[in-house]
Amino acid sequence: MAIHPQFFLFELKPDGVGVITLNRPDRLNALTFDVYRELRQVFLQIDLDPQVRAVILTGSGRAFCSGGDVEDIIGALLDRGFQDLLEFTRATGDLILAMLECRKPIIGALNGTVAGAGAVIATACDFRVAGEKAKIAFLFTKVGLSGADMGASWLLPRIVGLGRATAILMTGDFVSASEAERIGLYHQVVAQDQVLEQALQLASRLARGPAFGLEITKKLLLREANMDVRSAMATEVEIQAACMLHPDFRAAYEAFRAKREPAFQ
Repeated sequence: MAIHPQFFLFELKPDGVGVITLNRPDRLNALTFDVYRELRQVFLQIDLDPQVRAVILTGSGRAFCSGGDVEDIIGALLDRGFQDLLEFTRATGDLILAMLECRKPIIGALNGTVAGAGAVIATACDFRVAGEKAKIAFLFTKVGLSGADMGASWLLPRIVGLGRATAILMTGDFVSASEAERIGLYHQVVAQDQVLEQALQLASRLARGPAFGLEITKKLLLREANMDVRSAMATEVEIQAACMLHPDFRAAYEAFRAKREPAFQ
């Protein structure tokens, strides 16, 4: 399944790592209607593409993503009616859902400023590897909107807790990379010139892992959020029994006995 986006870059590495690069460095990789639409489509393609086993999302230049383009999106929305605005906000939510429901692990390689919609997109990644200059802000209240945008009020409290999420979403203030790492929003902060390399190392490790096991883990992390403990336990015991029938389980056992790395499907 060939993936050839028009509005950003995509490269499939030999080890099955797909790298998406937002490529409007002169606009701090601000999002346009076309980028929103195509990003969602690419994540839907990646979900079905057996060649892609892990994904990196990054930006070119000095920013990861500065959010919606001031003129191409924000200015264009001012004269639209409610139904047109609702169509747009649904499209932004659909992108986040495509990322969350993608069966492949997604790593945000945050090479610089992460703001507005870019912050929500980064939060929807399964991992966030950030550079020292990758400050992050959910800027929505700064422009008169709700901080609950694109699923941010569902995603962020589950990562940093309700108290911190309340402060971040209501003030819209920037959080430094070091603080974001301290509160668990970033998994790792590295030197600016090491962001993509560290993300590639993690993605390569995940790409060698058990695709089915990783898929199930990601699905249940989302699904069990609204379950009581008995429902969650019932779900896990059943799916784990099913996982034990998968060839990867035997492959791991045989590799352990042979004292070698397992070759997962």
